[in-house]
Amino acid sequence: MSYAQYFIEATYLIASCLFILGLKGLSHPDTARRGMIYAAAGMAAAVFGTLFHPDIHNYIYIAIGLILGSAIGIPMAMVPMTAMPQRTALSHAFGALAASMVGIAEYVIHGASLGGAKSGALGLEVMLGSLTVTGSLIAAAKLQEMMRGTPIMFKGQQVVNLGLFVTMVGSYMAWLVNPATAVFFYVMVTCAFIFGILLVIPIGAADMPVVMSLLNSYAGLSSAATGFVLGNNVLIIAGTLDGFSGFILSILMCRAMNRSMTNVLFGGFGAPLTAETTVTGSMREVTVDDVAVQLAYANQVVFVPGYGMATAQAQHAVRELGNLLEERGVSVKYAIHPVAGRMPGHMNVLLAEANVPYSSLYEMEQINPEMPTTDVAVVIGANDVVNPDARDNPKSLIAGMPIIEVDRAKAVVVLKRGKGKGFSGLENPLFFKPVTGMLYGDAKSSITNLTQAIQKV
Repeated sequence: MSYAQYFIEATYLIASCLFILGLKGLSHPDTARRGMIYAAAGMAAAVFGTLFHPDIHNYIYIAIGLILGSAIGIPMAMVPMTAMPQRTALSHAFGALAASMVGIAEYVIHGASLGGAKSGALGLEVMLGSLTVTGSLIAAAKLQEMMRGTPIMFKGQQVVNLGLFVTMVGSYMAWLVNPATAVFFYVMVTCAFIFGILLVIPIGAADMPVVMSLLNSYAGLSSAATGFVLGNNVLIIAGTLDGFSGFILSILMCRAMNRSMTNVLFGGFGAPLTAETTVTGSMREVTVDDVAVQLAYANQVVFVPGYGMATAQAQHAVRELGNLLEERGVSVKYAIHPVAGRMPGHMNVLLAEANVPYSSLYEMEQINPEMPTTDVAVVIGANDVVNPDARDNPKSLIAGMPIIEVDRAKAVVVLKRGKGKGFSGLENPLFFKPVTGMLYGDAKSSITNLTQAIQKV
């Protein structure tokens, strides 16, 4: 090998090590920031090493790509943390589009001369990448509320999806038998783009954390296949890490909801129900002054954030309220459900932005045993992750889903914009329990008013 090749392989080795350290760092909130720095440094090393590749004879297009990518990426990175789920979905779409375009270009250039193994990898690369592109764009549109968050279903949808899937895979197999038959390749690509749309539209916004991690997995596996086609080791390593970690995360999140992957992808969770939960009693509305007294004289308060906190951008107000209570000697904890929000770790990201210490964040298994001794549980825009029907009603659509058991606290205060149901469309019996008080309004305004009221107590 030439000196340039040695240098490239060395930078790729360093990049791969940094990717592994980055992934390891993301396994815990305390090290997540450091993990992101490692991962970013690894990507910078991989890009820098690639610039010395001997097959690069003209840097003009690379320079244009770097400038355009930076011009798009910098504004995308500066979106508010509440928009992070849809920004992440767009990142998946861009990464998958790059992999698909590379695969299509390789086929256009080399055609049937790629050989059997590379043709197989290229087909998987383009197929997974193409369906990830459109699937991620649909996910971003749902999260941005450009489309309705509830499932979009039509008669015969499963049959159409199955037919499209069979056509896509059949075209892939037929193309592998005869790679010179380009029509099969382009039919596969077209079906993959359409299949990505139809795969995501019937999934409700409540299941977006699983969808996001699964699409991340597809994008990673597509990148790994790209690396095999191009003979690029760092792409193979990074794509494999991304693909399998995303898939494992998807399985863990399904387990956290006590649901199977097939149920998430094909069950239409969030669709209108034909039979609703039977509830008794009525919702008891409380005032800011009532809640302020409860919080001011409590021994322990547990905040349970949900997507409502994200939409109201209330994380900083929550932190200010928590600081005030701690100054009064109240023990303040934050309970994090693994699928709260619209992407994996959504609540952790928002609270970290508000400088809530990691030591105050408690996972579901840690906080549930403390609920009976908690004076006030404050639910901020969460619905399904605190729904006791998951525990008590075996006929519920979310039966068996682990929840944060706020109904076992001495008192519960629920901050909601109105009396509507969550994204799953399920009624929540928690809201009708005598122990629960409903504080209606924008979460940020309500929490700010609570902070001001407590200062007067």
